[in-house]
Amino acid sequence: MSNRKPCSTVFVGNIFYEVTEDMLVKLLSEVGPVKSLRLVCDRETGKPKGYGFCEFYDVMTADSAVRNLDGRELSGRNLRIDFADEGTKGGAE
Repeated sequence: MSNRKPCSTVFVGNIFYEVTEDMLVKLLSEVGPVKSLRLVCDRETGKPKGYGFCEFYDVMTADSAVRNLDGRELSGRNLRIDFADEGTKGGAE
């Protein structure tokens, strides 16, 4: 169980570099509608860094994502899903 303060944005880590935003939105939508998703990319190369942030419309849906999707396999990797830290909710890298 997460030790972070619940919020409507979750950190999504351990993303395989070939995974698309559409693939992630499809998976994350299993717990409820996704408000926004941002995959973090390297500024110089433009290549994905393997993590991102997903914002849901409410804390309850984000909590469901943390409880039900953390550890879920996607393209051969187990995703890490947890509440985002304050100040990292999809802001500029």
